[in-house]
Amino acid sequence: MAEQLKKTDVVLIGLGAAGGIVAYVLTQAGLNVVGLEAGGRLTGRDEQLNELAESTNYNIFGRPKFNLETPTWRPNASTPTIVSTMVPGANPMMNGVGGSSIHYGTMSFRLNPWNFKMRSETIKRYGASAIPAGSTVADWPLTYEELEPYYDKTEYEIGVSGKAGNISGKLDPSGNIFEGARSREYPLPPLRKTGYTELLAESARRLGWHPFPLPSTAHSQPFKGTPACTYCSFCHNGCFINAKGSTDIHAIPAAEATRKLSVVTQARVTRIDTDNNGRVTGVVYLKDGKEFFQPASVVLLATYTYENTRLLLLSTSKAYPKGLSNNHGQVGKNFMVNSTVQASSGLFPGRKLNRASALSGQGTMVDDWADDNFDHSGLGFIGGAVFGGGMGATPIAMSGTTPPGVPNWGSAWKAWLKANANSVGDCATRSFEALPYEDYYLDLDPTKRDPLGFPVIRITYDFKDNEYRLNRFITEKISMWLKEAGATQTWTSPGTPTVRALANHAFGGARMGTDPEASVVDRWCFSHEAPNLGVIGASTFPTAGARNPTLTIQAMAWRTADHLVKNWKSIAV
Repeated sequence: MAEQLKKTDVVLIGLGAAGGIVAYVLTQAGLNVVGLEAGGRLTGRDEQLNELAESTNYNIFGRPKFNLETPTWRPNASTPTIVSTMVPGANPMMNGVGGSSIHYGTMSFRLNPWNFKMRSETIKRYGASAIPAGSTVADWPLTYEELEPYYDKTEYEIGVSGKAGNISGKLDPSGNIFEGARSREYPLPPLRKTGYTELLAESARRLGWHPFPLPSTAHSQPFKGTPACTYCSFCHNGCFINAKGSTDIHAIPAAEATRKLSVVTQARVTRIDTDNNGRVTGVVYLKDGKEFFQPASVVLLATYTYENTRLLLLSTSKAYPKGLSNNHGQVGKNFMVNSTVQASSGLFPGRKLNRASALSGQGTMVDDWADDNFDHSGLGFIGGAVFGGGMGATPIAMSGTTPPGVPNWGSAWKAWLKANANSVGDCATRSFEALPYEDYYLDLDPTKRDPLGFPVIRITYDFKDNEYRLNRFITEKISMWLKEAGATQTWTSPGTPTVRALANHAFGGARMGTDPEASVVDRWCFSHEAPNLGVIGASTFPTAGARNPTLTIQAMAWRTADHLVKNWKSIAV
């Protein structure tokens, strides 16, 4: 029998990139919040400037829960299920106060206006036949312009370093001229340039492209009492000096300072309870071998995409026999991922690029081939990718970046590394636009269980012709860029995109929309069926976008929290 605790205004499941923002906004407004976090707390002392430790940390550091409930995968419903591959460095889905914002690569992009109306704009320009058969791609129930104030608030709360390319419609070619209009400049200037990032920028301009500095939450200057970035290359291992915009550094401490946020660490949520009227009443969780029930007026689910879907499906009741907010059968539908990063490398003989002397958030990007910034007529795909190259290489990783024909061990390999390792540069798609399809989804695995006996998530998803054609197109553009920059040889790894490795950019499963028959939550990310339940994160996104989603996740989280504050009396029990 679960021990019943004192009722709170809001119980928040997950204190990561999204949950940290929600906690900050709600507590600043005076609401009492209990934050349930599956992991513990980390400090700068837990981080190490050590590549071997970084690889180890990806397997065990902050991930004991996730590693024991790894989703299974199959490319389609008629194929046997296998355990998804975990790729060190590519899947920072950690548990802890601050979540994956502690270990992400700091890339902080807004979506562009086109991403919010991808379906209608594609049909308008190319006709309905341009939408791939079976794709469920949909417009968002809000516009970029509606979200822009929350992008701005988030950037100034966490500290984003960058250069605006469009302030109130005035374009500046030193920034991204394709971006949606901003209300003001970034809070911090871009990270410093290097010889390699400038080499890429100059060559992009010769190609007629429009390079811009990568926006990053690594702080280029001291910010809110924390120091500036030291360019150590280990953002993926956390920041040992707190020079990064992870929510454990500013947002969550600010929420705790109000005395309105109570953080419960090592809290494993097992279900969300409801009453006979279908309203949520609170959350059941395990801690130290004991079961607790935390009642609340509002429940906000802010875990990762896979866990958001799993908790909804596990939370069955008389009101929701197929899972919470799933009476229309939409939970788990419309799933999609951004691809595993497609990296192309180039050899610049005799040129010392020194890419191990800085961080991965320090780079040169181009948006010319993202979204609908180019004519797609006759190409056989829609969407695109933002891509670019930069710094952040580490020695062990560099030793594996060798062209075809070079052995991967032995004296010949060592000789090649000695002569060339510091002369290899890369460009990569940080994300490319992948679409949702009606036959791809998340559900509960019928056989695999976690150590507590609960089913893990099963992923049914693969790329289709749209994604493969897009990948080939972008890979050709990246190779062209490297050659224009002076590379005498280029190669790509992996050669084709894959979804077998768990994606750290996963979307859908609780889509937002205006129609309860085709979506799980409304335009404010509150359930159509359980009106005092909110779902936060990329699981609500109707499209994936062609860029890293974290900033959009956080801006949406701020918008949802702001809506709850303004409409508390009509939403809360």
